[in-house]
Amino acid sequence: MKALQSIAVVFSLMMIGQAAGQESANRQKAFAGHWALEMSNGAAGWMALELNGGEWSGQLWTVGEPKAIRDLKYSNGKLTFRRALRIGPPEYPGGPYAGEREMRDLQATVTGDEIRVIMKVSGVKPFVHLGKRLPPLPPEPDLSKVKFGKPIRLFNGVDLTGWKLINPKKINGWKVKDGELVNETPKKTFDAFAPYGNLRTERAFGDSKLTIEFNVPPGGNSGIYVRGAYEAQVVDRGSRMQGLQGVGAIFSRVKPTKNAGRPGGQWQSYEITIVDRHATVVLNGEKVIDNQPVIGNTNGAYQADVTRPGPLHLQGDHTSVRYRKIVLYPVLGQTDG
Repeated sequence: MKALQSIAVVFSLMMIGQAAGQESANRQKAFAGHWALEMSNGAAGWMALELNGGEWSGQLWTVGEPKAIRDLKYSNGKLTFRRALRIGPPEYPGGPYAGEREMRDLQATVTGDEIRVIMKVSGVKPFVHLGKRLPPLPPEPDLSKVKFGKPIRLFNGVDLTGWKLINPKKINGWKVKDGELVNETPKKTFDAFAPYGNLRTERAFGDSKLTIEFNVPPGGNSGIYVRGAYEAQVVDRGSRMQGLQGVGAIFSRVKPTKNAGRPGGQWQSYEITIVDRHATVVLNGEKVIDNQPVIGNTNGAYQADVTRPGPLHLQGDHTSVRYRKIVLYPVLGQTDG
C-alpha cells in the first residue's frame, strides 16, 4: 500500500511539474506577435517578437531610431531586451541629439492582448510604452469586388479648413498659395526631427483610395501617410533614397517594381489604395505596387494601431513641398460577386 501511495505522490508531482512547465511555456509564447505601441512621448511604435526553437528575435520601429533589438531573454513572466538610443539629456535620453549611441535595457510584460514595456534610466522616471496585440494580416483582398464611396475633397484650395498640426507646439510652415497646399521650411536634411510641424486632416478614415499630386524640389523629401500609418515616400526620381525608401515605396515596407518618379520640381501624381492592410500604389500613371501586404505601420506614423481609422498626415518636418488635388474615396465594402 505504501509503495502505491509513493507512486501516486510521485505521479502527482510529475503532473504538477508538467502543468507548471506548460503554463510557463504559454506565458512565454504570449509575447510572440506584432504589437502596436504608443511610446512614452506619444509617438507611434511597432514591435514584432518571434520565438523560434526557443530563441527570441525582434524589431522595434519608431521615429528615426534603429529597428533591431538585441539580447532578448525570457524569465519569470518578463521579456528583456536591449535597444540602441542616442545619448541625450536626462529628461529625454532617447531624443534626437548628436553623439554616440548607447544600449538601453528594456523589460516587457504581457497581460492578455496588452503589453507594457519599461525602459529605466538612472536619475529619471522610467519610460513606459503601452501597446496592444495586432491581429494577423488578412488575406489578399479582391480589389475588383471593392466598392468605393463618393469622392471626399480634403483640400479646398483656399485655406486650411479641415486640417491642423499634429503637434500644435511645432512651427506651422503650412499655407495655401495659388491653390496649392505649401510647406515652406529652410530645413534641408532628411532627419525627422525639426521644429516644423506635420499636418493632418481633422477627420479620420479607414480603408480608402487616395489621389494626390505633389511637387518636391530636387533633393527634397516629404511623405504622405494614408490612415495615419502607411507612408508613401515623396522624393524626386534622382533622390539618394531609392528602392525600399525611394519614390513609389511604402517607406521601408514595400519596394516599388520600378522608379516611375519624375525629376524634382515637376508635378507628380499618386493613387494609393489601402484595403485589408494591403497596398496598391500607382505613381504617375504606372502601377508600382500591386496589392501587397504591409505587415505594420511605417516609421514616423501618427498611429501604429492599423486596425483603427486614422487621418491623412503630411510630413512638414522634412523639406519644403507642395501638394494639390487631394481627394479620398472611402471603402464602403466588398461585393459578393
